[in-house]
Amino acid sequence: MRNYLIIIFKCLVAVFLISGCKEKKVTLGKDISFDKEENIHYGGDPGQVMDFYLPRHKNSKKTDVFIIAHGGGWRGGDKSQLTFFTLSMMQKFPDHIFANINYRLATSTRNGIPNQTDDIEKAVTYLEKKLKYRPRLVVLGNSAGAHLSMMYAYHFDTQRKVKAVVNIVGPSDLSDPGFETYQDYSFVKNFLVDAKAVPAGMSKTSLASPVSWIDSSSAPTLSYYGNRDQVIPLSQKRKLDSVLIQNKVQHVTYEFNGGHLDWDKAPNNEFLINKIAAFLKKTGKK
Repeated sequence: MRNYLIIIFKCLVAVFLISGCKEKKVTLGKDISFDKEENIHYGGDPGQVMDFYLPRHKNSKKTDVFIIAHGGGWRGGDKSQLTFFTLSMMQKFPDHIFANINYRLATSTRNGIPNQTDDIEKAVTYLEKKLKYRPRLVVLGNSAGAHLSMMYAYHFDTQRKVKAVVNIVGPSDLSDPGFETYQDYSFVKNFLVDAKAVPAGMSKTSLASPVSWIDSSSAPTLSYYGNRDQVIPLSQKRKLDSVLIQNKVQHVTYEFNGGHLDWDKAPNNEFLINKIAAFLKKTGKK
């Protein structure tokens, strides 16, 4: 029965994706529906766009917002890769607002940091103006998007707007020798970070490592790592956990069976969404 329901849901999602350009409403169940706006420009660059989902029966309460950032090695990927996961999250959190964002992709002539974390801030500013209030934020991403979510929350969110981080297979320490086997590590080392943004006495990889910026006031964090991940080694999980523990930051970490791209496959995806719900409830952010 459970598999049958999953198949039905996937079929409904497929219909939604096919007709998505025309439809302004997303219905995910009898009492779950959202107004949607696709490819909203939150900045002047073509890469600065988002898909926005607002509960149709939103009450006057100032609703929390999920900001979702895709992976792709900082210089690839697209928000469409997380559309299905976003819809699944919307089923679990029908009273929340969702923004599935693109950001400017990095190149050898355009650095990712701080441009990409600036894009998260631009998206937040846009949402605040659109909603006419300052929402509590849950930043969520996978792979490079998880790295950017942590970087934004731990370092660039100077006003502490982020109330929780969901880190899915994200690199936490770019100077970790275990991460140097990453196939595009030369790009990470040489081009990811704008040298002008690096403080004296600090390396570019240290500046771009979320663990460098964790302190006792850092946002509660849920992490999810694969036990057979050939891209992000489990040493990244251990380093992140160690620093969070050292600074007494509320956090939980889970491992799933699989590689880097298996986190959103059944049953890993359902497990993750349920754990996110439990975590946010525990931290008082649901």
